[in-house]
Amino acid sequence: MALKDKYGELVNVGYAAGITNLQVREQDGVLYIDGNAPSEAAKKKIWDAYGKLDPDYRSGDLVMNINVMAGAAPTEYEVVKGDSLSKIGKKLGVKWKEIYEANKDKIKDPDHIEPGWKLKIPA
Repeated sequence: MALKDKYGELVNVGYAAGITNLQVREQDGVLYIDGNAPSEAAKKKIWDAYGKLDPDYRSGDLVMNINVMAGAAPTEYEVVKGDSLSKIGKKLGVKWKEIYEANKDKIKDPDHIEPGWKLKIPA
């Protein structure tokens, strides 16, 4: 199986996540995927997809270099039951304090968030 076929899903996820300048090349038995993500959340999506294909990150046949663009606009996240700022931050690769600071207009107590709230997630 060619590496481009093996990791084709990553390329599709990259395009769907809005990764620009996406470049895929195979060299010496290694697939290289490069690009620019509009946010940390978009970068996380492609890494999560890779984690499903190779949960232990042991195959050694893929190198991903996905950079988050400087000044990327904050993304939005809708709070679901059971969420906390730290859980959201861990899921999206952002510190909970940064989420809190970006949403002080909505969040009065960082230990209390409500399902359905739409929070800005800083890049």
